[in-house]
Amino acid sequence: QVQLVESGGGLVQPGGSLRLSCAASGSGFSIIAMGWYRQAPGKQRELVATITSGGSTNYADSVKGRFTISRDNANNTVYLQMNSLKPEDTAVYYCNADIFLSVFVSYKTYWGQGTQVTVSS
Repeated sequence: QVQLVESGGGLVQPGGSLRLSCAASGSGFSIIAMGWYRQAPGKQRELVATITSGGSTNYADSVKGRFTISRDNANNTVYLQMNSLKPEDTAVYYCNADIFLSVFVSYKTYWGQGTQVTVSS
């Protein structure tokens, strides 16, 4: 079994920065891609950013130039550096990982429990 554990959310003023982390733990797996999604109250969950094992990245237009996704393959960890935060970035942020399970020779998507990010003065 694989678990994703997130950390780094909190309350920040507009224009401030936060760094989210997500670590994957378990055994018998390899990570294909990891990413971050967010869900604001009353809205659907939306993609924020993704990164493949090779380092290719993809960002939502709303965060381009402000957020940076990075990855530590050796430690199965993904980060989201969020700068110039805006009130509209307020949401629960979820870590996501597309994983290959060697025991079952199959692919599965895992989600973290979510971490709250609130941008407010």
